[in-house]
Amino acid sequence: MLSVLSFQLFRLQVTERQDLSEIARGNALRDIRVLPARGLVYDRNGTLMVQNMPTYTISLASRYFDRTRIPLLAKHLGVPESVVSLRLEEAQEHNPYRLYPSFANVSFEQYSRILEDSYWLPGVGWEIKHRRHYSTNARASHALGYIGEVNREELNAIDQQSDSSLYRQGDFLGRTGVERGYEPWLRGIPGVARRWVNVYGLEIMSYAQGQGDQPPRGNYDLHLTLDYRVQELAESLFVNKRGAVVALDPNDGGIIALVSKPDYPLEMFNEGIQSDAWQVLVNHDEQPLYNRATMNLMPPGSTWKPFMALLGLSEGLLGDEGGEATIFCPGYHPFGQGRFFRCLDVHGHKNVVQALQNSCNTFFFELAHRMDLDVFKTYANRFGFGVEAPTDLREQTAGFIPDSAYFNRTGRYWGKGAVMNLGVGQGDMGVTPFQLARYAAALANGGTLHAPHMVSHLVEPETNERIKLPAISDPSHLGIDTAYVNLVRRGMRLVMEAGTGRASQIPGIPSAGKTGTAQAPGNFTDHSVFIMFAPFDHPRIALAVQCENTGGGSLCAAPIASLLAEMYLKREIPPSWQTDIRMQRALSATSQSLVSTAE
Repeated sequence: MLSVLSFQLFRLQVTERQDLSEIARGNALRDIRVLPARGLVYDRNGTLMVQNMPTYTISLASRYFDRTRIPLLAKHLGVPESVVSLRLEEAQEHNPYRLYPSFANVSFEQYSRILEDSYWLPGVGWEIKHRRHYSTNARASHALGYIGEVNREELNAIDQQSDSSLYRQGDFLGRTGVERGYEPWLRGIPGVARRWVNVYGLEIMSYAQGQGDQPPRGNYDLHLTLDYRVQELAESLFVNKRGAVVALDPNDGGIIALVSKPDYPLEMFNEGIQSDAWQVLVNHDEQPLYNRATMNLMPPGSTWKPFMALLGLSEGLLGDEGGEATIFCPGYHPFGQGRFFRCLDVHGHKNVVQALQNSCNTFFFELAHRMDLDVFKTYANRFGFGVEAPTDLREQTAGFIPDSAYFNRTGRYWGKGAVMNLGVGQGDMGVTPFQLARYAAALANGGTLHAPHMVSHLVEPETNERIKLPAISDPSHLGIDTAYVNLVRRGMRLVMEAGTGRASQIPGIPSAGKTGTAQAPGNFTDHSVFIMFAPFDHPRIALAVQCENTGGGSLCAAPIASLLAEMYLKREIPPSWQTDIRMQRALSATSQSLVSTAE
């Protein structure tokens, strides 16, 4: 027996020592996954918009908890002793030897008291996580987006070959907005902390004084092109309204503001939204989750007339005289069998600049009558309508522009009247505020379509290294003669000086714009639409505003756009805003049949 025991001891301590030591070490060591704090988000001026705030969770291991300490723990947590007893029973049922999360979202003061008395509270552990905290009054719900807990289907679909610990059940990832589009940069790569554990799996101490730990890495802070002040003002002007605002830098496509109203508070998603709250959002009559800025389709109304002017000039529909050619407006335009479209007034002979200034329907009915429908679609696609734009925003709708194949395929009537209606931005067509803003920016800069983008650059938080992202897409040029673009710009300038937009001029800053009224189906008030850019000579901002069921473009959309442009260019709204007709019009406009916001 002594010989057998001696042989066994020799085998365990000498022959198989290395292998058995590794097994023993594996039983006593645990690799604890350490998630990096999610990247911060700043606006274009360096104002912090999204940061991380710590959240504290108290855990219980019932096997080690001294039940005579229930009153002490209940006092620190500010709960009845019966609640602590109940949570101990839950922990007992789960695993008496393992820490079980029992009290979530405790305050820092409560956490501190428990930490101070940890010697008297065996079996009590804690965990520090982070939740998103929004630092400005600008919600920017659809621009920033929300985060949500990863589900099992997503875990199965995510490629984790390079790092199997990238996501696990209970982790959060970006669902919408930049939180989704820049998820890999915001999240980073989890690290590892090695800890000695006892036979019950509870942590005892760090291994080798932390020398074997691998810190989390790879997360970046985002710096947006968004201006939170413009965003905040836009949101405040959309109280009791449905609609959207998109403002772009016409020189590079940076998104200055993106508003979709009604919206929702992003804080709802911090700890995982409750089922009943989610159902309220999903089933709400006003669809707060729906991104109207990039997905809401409606006819562009008279904001379409600058496009029609460029099409007519480029295709020679006005003959050799081009911009000097006139079309006579008797106050209507016939389209067969004694039927006619009415104009806003009897304008007489008008050239293209004057037709834009006076928003003469007859002029653009006639251009549409002369054009080829397939050429119409080709030009619209060139301007970014009916196609998706290159952008770092995931949510968008391509819109719809008809051609002859569409009418033939659907059996829809497409006689002279249907085609002429397209000339004034009505009928079977749909564009988004996002597309209108990009179109306005191209008119502002002379004919270049930039890729709209929300993120300017990334910053590595430890080294402060600035990383410029590669371009989403190279700029594309409309291929329109500059002389024609300048004619249209001049007409849009006259709209603001002596046309339908004159009440929405920016004091001291020349601008150009075009009002529009989009017909609403059914017995509803029409939609208000407006495009604009400023300053006129050296544009720095281009906007599209869409107010649902509020009337003509000059009544709601135009004053809102003007105020936002002034905020961006002057960095403030003067104190005289209380008597400003723009502010009065913007605040008084209310969307018809508005049920309520998502508050």
